[in-house]
Amino acid sequence: LFRELSRKPWLTAQGAAHEAAGGVPATFVLPTARVGLRVFLVVVSVVFTLLLIAYADRITHASWRSLPEPWLLWLNTALLILSSVAMQWARTSARGGHLEAAHGRMEGVRGGLYAGGGFAFAFLAGQLTAWQQLVDLGYFANTNPANAFFYLLTALHGVHLMGGLVAWWRSTARVRRGAEIAELRLGVELCAVYWHYLLLVWLILFAFLLFT
Repeated sequence: LFRELSRKPWLTAQGAAHEAAGGVPATFVLPTARVGLRVFLVVVSVVFTLLLIAYADRITHASWRSLPEPWLLWLNTALLILSSVAMQWARTSARGGHLEAAHGRMEGVRGGLYAGGGFAFAFLAGQLTAWQQLVDLGYFANTNPANAFFYLLTALHGVHLMGGLVAWWRSTARVRRGAEIAELRLGVELCAVYWHYLLLVWLILFAFLLFT
């Protein structure tokens, strides 16, 4: 009796009518992983924003001595762009239309993931090489605030990229095990979104470092 009294028939009718019209159901639930990634990106954005605010404030002090930007950072930026493009290729292949051959879509997912991960590893190796170049020139983290900020910002970005590579490894492992496209779609999409986000963060950081 209580269930009958608490029913909301107008909601049921609206939902049925909407579905009959070809729309999506009135109530839907986002995947937990997608919601978790969005929350995580908000938190990371706040952290980087606070660091950049501190950077902009510290640069006005007389003790600030800008360090030279290694030319390798330009190459590293290109590598990260290529990595993001490759991840988008994998994402697009995973979301391909029903008329596309499953084999071709899987090849696109595999190729995009492998290329995206390879370029990401090359980016990290390039960042470490840039660090080594600066250290060889005597630009140590404890000698000047500009040096410390450079190592902090690039290291924090690199750590987040390494975290993304963990998710990338899980997706590529599932590809090697022969998982279906439907099982890979969400993981590949989240990897691509995360890669695009890290590319945007790096472009902002690089612009700050370059013009200051």
